Amino acid sequence: MNLDALRDKLGYQGALLGIAALLTSTALALASKATGPDIAAAEARDLQQSLTQVLPGRYDNDLLKDRLVLPGPEGEVTAYRARRAGQVEAVVFQVVGYGYAGRIVCMMGVDKGGRILGVRVIKHAETPGLGDKIDPAKADWIHRFEGKSLGDPAPDKFAVKKDGGVFDQFAGATITPRAVVKAVKGGLEWFGREKTRLLDQPGVKP
Repeated sequence: MNLDALRDKLGYQGALLGIAALLTSTALALASKATGPDIAAAEARDLQQSLTQVLPGRYDNDLLKDRLVLPGPEGEVTAYRARRAGQVEAVVFQVVGYGYAGRIVCMMGVDKGGRILGVRVIKHAETPGLGDKIDPAKADWIHRFEGKSLGDPAPDKFAVKKDGGVFDQFAGATITPRAVVKAVKGGLEWFGREKTRLLDQPGVKP
């Protein structure tokens, strides 16, 4: 095969590869556009379910639309607000702790008085049989936060028992509950700092 023929062959193969890449990228773009709304709807349903788990009672607004983004210890925090007759009665937001296997993401609901309505762990990678007791499907430990506030117990008692607090730790897995307790306490402290904006109190612009 002479040099000119080789060049022609290589050019032809390159053109085919280019056409194949273009067709593939076009197909992926169309698939993404077609499935995008379904994915967004599924994410919204999952979020709504997480919100309702930590927010007992009935409210007359759309929590997913009534949200406020404020600065937090590790970046922006999105707070979802529950209202009755236009007044903010409770707020739901995420907090993060760090256990054996990394980040533990929790959703917590707090009423306007700063009392915890509920806490759920929505993402973690803790050790099965030890750290996974933070999951309500495994144990009822996570329900111990309900009704608590920074005044009940006192701030220095808002810790696991090994650290002088009131919350149980797990046998062989103190780090996991300690991380969740610390995250929830931090969430209450953040709520206290941002309370006026979260509750739309007079004289404060969101």
